[in-house]
Amino acid sequence: MCDHPLLSVIVPVYNTEKYVSRCLDSILAQDFTDYELILVDDGSTDGSGAICDRYAAAHSHIRCLHQPNGGHTCARQNGFRASRGEYIAFVDSDDRIAPDMYRRMCGAARQTGADIIHCDYTAVMPHQTKVCGTPFSPGLYDKTQLIDKVYPNMIYFGTYFVFGIAPNLWNKLFRRKILESYLLRLPHDIIVGEDGPITYACMLEASSVYFCGEAFYYYHSNTDSVSHHIDVSRLAENHIMFDTYRQFIDTDAYPCVQKQLHYFYVYQSLLTFLPVFLSIRPEYARFRTLFLAECDNPYIRASFRAVPLRDITGLHNKLYAFCVRHRLSLLFRLLLRGRPSA
Repeated sequence: MCDHPLLSVIVPVYNTEKYVSRCLDSILAQDFTDYELILVDDGSTDGSGAICDRYAAAHSHIRCLHQPNGGHTCARQNGFRASRGEYIAFVDSDDRIAPDMYRRMCGAARQTGADIIHCDYTAVMPHQTKVCGTPFSPGLYDKTQLIDKVYPNMIYFGTYFVFGIAPNLWNKLFRRKILESYLLRLPHDIIVGEDGPITYACMLEASSVYFCGEAFYYYHSNTDSVSHHIDVSRLAENHIMFDTYRQFIDTDAYPCVQKQLHYFYVYQSLLTFLPVFLSIRPEYARFRTLFLAECDNPYIRASFRAVPLRDITGLHNKLYAFCVRHRLSLLFRLLLRGRPSA
């Protein structure tokens, strides 16, 4: 393998002993060779680290880094620092990819010179499989086309809640010079939703983006994933996430994005509020204090005032939003008896 491959594939690994071999085998099955594979064992306490070492010993283009547990973002950052590719890709260690993914996406990168290459993905859930695409037609979008067609619908595509472009890093290739500043500045405190600030900031900085229009990535929804565990700490994570969006995105330059972020903040807040406040519902004093603090957060307050209730899907969601907008902690608490999700 050359010292400067076209592509660096970074795989953070933490306690995915059941899945990591499936993931790595899918990468090794690529009909494309101009890549390096960097595995970052994030202090795994199962056999994941040993599996990664075995793969690295058997394949010269694989390197395995070991670090104390620092979280997904820390692992990605350290993998990036060790990488040498012109483009960067990420794969989660419990997912897998199609054998022609990187040939097709790197071929598009070479042919078009685009800063970001985007593909669709297949969500593999316990009881169904669903292809998740984008509303944008396949092909190359230059800056003018991005400004006119993509940016106004990038985060919120007009229905509560549909992303124009999914925030995930793993179904995209990024030119390293665009990715670097955002990835390395991302706070480690955001455990869920950390991809979004990077993805959308890179989209705004890109000179051109290529949409493949085919699903090459397989996202496996596992019930033991960190995204399935929500506690009170998620409230603080939301605040850090919202502030990171503000730091990464110049909404004065792209006012259409600010409107979309208002919709996203409402969606993300309700998605978090329901399980968090349901878990502390019996403790009314604590419930009320935390609820009012969330209502008074500047990002949350501005967004719930900016988004019309008619644009929020579902009667219960409208009622939840009404309670947040008007700081009605008792009514919100009573509504939680129904427990419908956002």
